[in-house]
Formats: sequence, structure tokens, C-alpha cells
Amino acid sequence: MLVIVCVAQFMLILDVTVVNVALPDMAADLHLGRATLTWVVTAYTLCFGGLMLLGGRLGDAFGARRTLVAGLSVFTAASLVTGLAETAPVLLGGRIAQGVGAALLSPAALALVTTTFHGKERNKALGVWAAIGGTGSAAGVLLGGALTAGPGWQWVFYVNVPVGIALLAAVPAFVPARTPRPARLDVPGALLVTAGTGSLIYGLVKAGDAGWAAPATLVPLAGAAVLYALFAVVERVTPVPLMDLRMFTRRPVLAGAFLMLTATALLIAYFFLGSLYLQHARGLGPLRTGLVFLPVAVAIGIGAHLGSRLVGRIGSRTTAVAGMAVAAAGTVPLTRLTTDGSVYATLLPGLVVASLGIGAVFVTATATALAMVDHHEAGLASGVVNTFHEVGGSIGVAVVSTVAAAGIEGGMEAATGSATASTTGFTAAFTVCALAAAASAAVALALVPRGKPQMTNGPHVH
Repeated sequence: MLVIVCVAQFMLILDVTVVNVALPDMAADLHLGRATLTWVVTAYTLCFGGLMLLGGRLGDAFGARRTLVAGLSVFTAASLVTGLAETAPVLLGGRIAQGVGAALLSPAALALVTTTFHGKERNKALGVWAAIGGTGSAAGVLLGGALTAGPGWQWVFYVNVPVGIALLAAVPAFVPARTPRPARLDVPGALLVTAGTGSLIYGLVKAGDAGWAAPATLVPLAGAAVLYALFAVVERVTPVPLMDLRMFTRRPVLAGAFLMLTATALLIAYFFLGSLYLQHARGLGPLRTGLVFLPVAVAIGIGAHLGSRLVGRIGSRTTAVAGMAVAAAGTVPLTRLTTDGSVYATLLPGLVVASLGIGAVFVTATATALAMVDHHEAGLASGVVNTFHEVGGSIGVAVVSTVAAAGIEGGMEAATGSATASTTGFTAAFTVCALAAAASAAVALALVPRGKPQMTNGPHVH
């Protein structure tokens, strides 16, 4: 059972990063612009994060195994549709459906792990589950490069199909059925928070074309504010809210959510910008691009390991501030990228150092939110941090795509031979990342509580 649910979770995490290396080939084959490329990444994480809490409630209402099967079926079918896509609407529709499937599957899989295992066995199982998150992101960039360079970008989606079918066949034999618990569903809340985030991302992406002061940018940003306000109202009056907003009055949860949002935003932004820079501005192939990112993925794991040690010795605040400071320092060299310098002497060392810091921040975010609140609130805190994990990736990509708009579009034209590649947009976007990391370190100094969290057997984030 553990193998089945962990392989399923691995696919979901893989699909956050696997598409980044394939983006240039998708753009060339389907004639996609910068905005559409951005949505290829963000549509998945938006629906994954925005609907995850609703997916957890559906698991309670209909049973974890049924919800797991439903999510896995949707995700597998959507992967096939996305791979077969020959137009942008079909591609984006497939990515949205993949996100919906992931939002059903992930909470159900974690629920099965936490209810099937007990005592020391649960700790071991949750350790395996936690490791899946880091290895999935790492494997995504490498596998994306290998598949895109080999059979083609479509296979970054097709690869999910045989795996999904095999898992669906194995579920009835190995995954136990549980008696559903009565649960009320806050569908309006889920739709409002997802629509609000979608409107926010649309406004951020649109700013890259129309400008920050244009009505096409300001209207969706204002719409996002209205939708978030309506979400807050709905959550206050509904008997069983999707997200208990009172959790944000708990300083550890607010700090953990902030750290998870910014760390994920930075990391996915690095993958997005780095892939386009390497392939458009430097002319590297997909496989070489994936290999460049391999040390970055290793650095995330090392940073997480160091962070887990440091947070118990020097406390959450110091570890979070240090991690963000390291991320900012690693990003500084990326603000001076050129079209002719050595990738291995400039881009790679900077990304490795930055990712080392971000890995430590990930662990600190989880430990702070889950281990510094009462045990009965750990589940709610886990849901909040998981949601901010996925939404952070969407917002990060949207922001850097807008800042780097000129560089990305110029790189696309250079790839077709109609223009010369420029790094101006990329260096501007990495400058924003460096400033964001530095600002986050300052905020963490004031926001993250002192103390040394002690992890318990509570829920884990992915």
C-alpha cells in the first residue's frame, strides 16, 4: 500500500517541475507565447493548491480509497489528453484537469498513510512520504530533459499513463477501504479561493504585456482582492469552513505559511527562468539543461537535511533567516548573467547555493507550522502549509514571467532565428528574486517565533 500511494504522490510532485525543461519545445511545436507558457506551469499548481483542502474533505465524505481512485483516474486521463494536445486550449485544459486530479489524490494518499500505520511504523512511513517531495522535484527536471530530448515533450505527460493504469489495477488488492466519515463540503469556499488566485495570476501575467497601470492588469488584480474578501466572509459564516482563518492568528502557522509560500515561489521561479535561459539564450538542449539542474536538486536535499538538524539546535527563527539570506546571496551572481559566459561558472554555482538555503527554509516552514501549535491543530496547519506550497509556485512563476517578459519573448524569437537573444529580462527577474529572498529574511526575523520545534507524529507536508 505504501508503495502504491508513494508512487502516486511521486507523479504529482514530478509534474510540478517536469514541464519546465520541456517548455521551449512545447512553445515551438504549438506556437505558444510567453503568457501561455506561464499558464502551462501555473494552471497545474493553481488547481492543485486551490482545491487541495476540498479534496481532503471529499476523502472524509466518500472514503480515502474512493477519492484516491477518482483522483488517480482524472490525473491519468488528463495526462493523456495533455500529451495529445495540438492547441493551447487543449494543453491548458489538460493541465487544469491534472491539477484537479492531484487535489483529490494527494490528501487521500496521505490520509491512507496516517491511518494505516501506527507508532514507529507510522514514523517510518511518513519519512518515506516526506522524501518523495524532494526526490519528485529533483527527478522532474532530469526526467523532463531526458524525455524531451528523446521521444519528445509529449512524453513528459504520456509517462504518467502506464504508471497510472498500473496503480489503478493494484489499488483494489492492496489499499484498504475505510468507512467514510460524515463531512460537509465547502464548495463555494474552494471555488472562491481558487478563482481569486487565478485572477491574481492572470493580472500578474498580463502586466508583462500591458504594463502594471493598464486596466487589463488592474481589473483582474482588483477582482482577486474582491474574491479573497468574499472567501473570508464565506469561511466566517459556513458551519464547516474549508480553511479556518483563525489559524492565521497562530504565529507559527502564519510564519510557516509565509516561509513555504516564498520558498516555493523562489524555487519554481529558478527552474522556470533557468530552463528558458539555458535553452533560449544559451542554446543548450533539453537533456543538458536537465543535467545542469541535477546538482541544484541535490542541493535542495542537502539543505533540507541541514535544516532539519539546525532547526532543532538553533531554532526556527535563526534557521529561516539564515536560509533566506543564503538564497539571496546565491541569487546575486544570477543578476549578472550574459550570453557568452560559462554556465558552469555563473548560473550553476548561484542556483546551487540558493537552493541550499531554500531547502533549509522548507524544513523550517513545516517544523514551525506543525510542531509549534497544539497537537489537535496540526492537521489544520498542515492543510494551510500544503496549500501555500502549491500556490506559491504559481505566483512565483507568474511574477518572474512578467519581469522577464522581454527576455523570454526575445529568446523565443532568437530560437527561430528572427532575433538575437538577450539576458536583460532574465537578469531583471533574478534581481527581483534576490530582493524577494532578502526581504523574506527580514520578515522572517520579525515573524518567525523563537524556540526549537520538536516534531511529533502529526501530518506531514509534501
